[in-house]
Amino acid sequence: MFFVYILQSLTSKNFYIGQTANLEKRLFEHNSGRTRSTKAYRPWKIVYTEEFQTRDEAFHREREIKSYKGGYKFKELQNSERWQSG
Repeated sequence: MFFVYILQSLTSKNFYIGQTANLEKRLFEHNSGRTRSTKAYRPWKIVYTEEFQTRDEAFHREREIKSYKGGYKFKELQNSERWQSG
């Protein structure tokens, strides 16, 4: 299984979109400062996930969601049942 995930920074409220085969490990990497692009905005929490059978499917969905960032479609994701708040 592969996952597309959206993280939200607990300090800046910024979002980060990525894909991985291991959500727990990847969240640990973000929160421990091992990911340069997210290091300054720690800590992070997972607010959204989608599951896929192949890495290729996850990669394409990640790119699609990244194209939404800040727009109407991204706001629709935030209002979906899969979005975890709090």
